[in-house]
Amino acid sequence: MFALNEIDIFTIVGYFIAVFGIGYYYSANQRESSEQYFLAGRQMGWLVIGASLFATNISTEHFVGLSGYGATRGLAAGSIEWMAIIFLMLLGWFIAPVFIKSGVYTVPEFFGLRFNKATRLYLATVSIVAYIFTKLSVTLFAAGLLLEKVLGWDIYFSAVLMMVITGLYTILGGLSAVMYTSVLQAALMIIGSLVLTVGGLIEVGGWESLQGRLSAEHFSMFKSAGDSDFPWSGILFGAPILAIWYWCTDQYIVQRILAAKNVKAARSGTILAGFLKILPVLLWVIPGLVAAALYPGISGNEAYTALLGGGIVPAGLQGLVIVGILSALMSSLAACFNSAATLFTMDYYRVWYPDTPDKKLVLIGRLFTTGMVLVGIVWIPLTKFINSNMYVHLQTMQAYISPPIAAVFITGLIWRRANGRSAFGALISGGAIGMLRLLYDMDMLGDSLLADLIHPFASLNFLHFAAALFLTTIAIMTALSYLFERSGRKASGNLVLSRESLRFLSSESPSINAFGVLIRSHQQILSILLMVLIAVLSAMFI
Repeated sequence: MFALNEIDIFTIVGYFIAVFGIGYYYSANQRESSEQYFLAGRQMGWLVIGASLFATNISTEHFVGLSGYGATRGLAAGSIEWMAIIFLMLLGWFIAPVFIKSGVYTVPEFFGLRFNKATRLYLATVSIVAYIFTKLSVTLFAAGLLLEKVLGWDIYFSAVLMMVITGLYTILGGLSAVMYTSVLQAALMIIGSLVLTVGGLIEVGGWESLQGRLSAEHFSMFKSAGDSDFPWSGILFGAPILAIWYWCTDQYIVQRILAAKNVKAARSGTILAGFLKILPVLLWVIPGLVAAALYPGISGNEAYTALLGGGIVPAGLQGLVIVGILSALMSSLAACFNSAATLFTMDYYRVWYPDTPDKKLVLIGRLFTTGMVLVGIVWIPLTKFINSNMYVHLQTMQAYISPPIAAVFITGLIWRRANGRSAFGALISGGAIGMLRLLYDMDMLGDSLLADLIHPFASLNFLHFAAALFLTTIAIMTALSYLFERSGRKASGNLVLSRESLRFLSSESPSINAFGVLIRSHQQILSILLMVLIAVLSAMFI
């Protein structure tokens, strides 16, 4: 455990005061409208969007999971982190203009406009359930492990305390409080984690000494096609599908884009988030390698906590490490609460009661957020069943959920003839296959005939499975689109990638002034620079 001094305590107390101050400010200084509460009035600039995308994505499971995988298998998990940058660019350059011009509050609402009401309700339901079973459970479990090691707090006490604190400012301030708070939290988690990374590298004797203590396999980012966790073929063909779902269709992420004041702000925000996504390998994977070098035999979720308890961080800087952990936890919990509340309010309640006044919609959102906090508290004891390798556990769960959603979204975005009945049929069929794989992995099918029939498909690596399920869902949707072609309706230009939407992509207005050209040029240059940087970094660790 850390031995905190006065500076550390002051840092931690100051952090909580700042978080509550932001939450109170935005609860007291905003109009009680649904657009303001759920989408921050659609007035967010690029800096807040970029920092919020990063802070929302990074949670305590990155601290524990990435470090744990780094200790056991090395840099391989970093390939998924860096691949995410490609799909942030896809979001900013191609997907964000379509979403923003549609004027939706949620991604399921977009599905409803593009396809039908059934697909909207399906996606909203799957998203809320997935938040509970993946984001909420894994985040709380990782946070409990970290705070128990750092502060000696009981794992359940710390989880409940953080749930309540985060719930309060989320309920009060809505998305404005969540996003502005995340700017502070992004900075603190980077600084706090950097302190531990630098301290660890100094303790192990530097990078060359670290390489000398571990096998060369630890420093290879790309594994063989037969690797049990992250085969190169899975990274190339399966991981992109998870990334499309997460970065381009998950309300948890996309809500920040929907809050942008314009397309330029959204695109610049994704570019900033792309540069920040370079950092997880440095801040959380490499500490895992350091832990493996300092504590031979360390495994799974113990690596980061062992490093925290190793006396590497001196008193006076320990408060920064703690607020970094708290920032990661609270930013992700807040995003989870707010996104779930938006989905329920806009995709269920407003659909059932379309004439509901704005103030009542805000109230419903706050009540549902309160309900999510209570669900999280009840869920805490079940987190002990999470896989010992947390990062792989999370990616595996997402591989069973994401392919049908990503397939339907991409098909609907690029193929105007895709219709609602085919989309819903594909979602149900793909979702059922994913559920069968989950039941198979949990050994709930036993020695049944069904288990024998799906064994060849279910025994695939989870990333290979994701690629196969993605292609299967597209095939189902294509066949059903032709079958139900006469009963379907073609999508308007605002809801698909068309010549009209691509013209909108390059300019928000017909007239282009010199300043607009300059801004777009900067965005293009930065995007190209980012792609080149990722290619060079990846080539260093082949």
